[in-house]
Amino acid sequence: MPRSNRPRGRRRDPVEERDLRSALFGSSRTETRRGVAWNVQPVSGASAVKSYICPGCSLGIEPGTAHVVAWRADGLMGEADDLAARRHWHSHCWKIS
Repeated sequence: MPRSNRPRGRRRDPVEERDLRSALFGSSRTETRRGVAWNVQPVSGASAVKSYICPGCSLGIEPGTAHVVAWRADGLMGEADDLAARRHWHSHCWKIS
């Protein structure tokens, strides 16, 4: 009978033990702008599959364009509301805001 190369058990990978926030948002960081803390997450061009309107310049962010997503980090209205109010910015627009 031929040997089976199929894994018999599932090993726990330390990457799976990451907290939910880092699993959902990847390499997000916290920045302070005008006294307000913001969570900022870069989005690569390959991951950008939808079009958005940048709140900084009111121009479109086309699919395939690298940009950043920002939302408040202070939890003033609750984390769920802060996430719902996140906005997609051109990287340059976010830097100069």
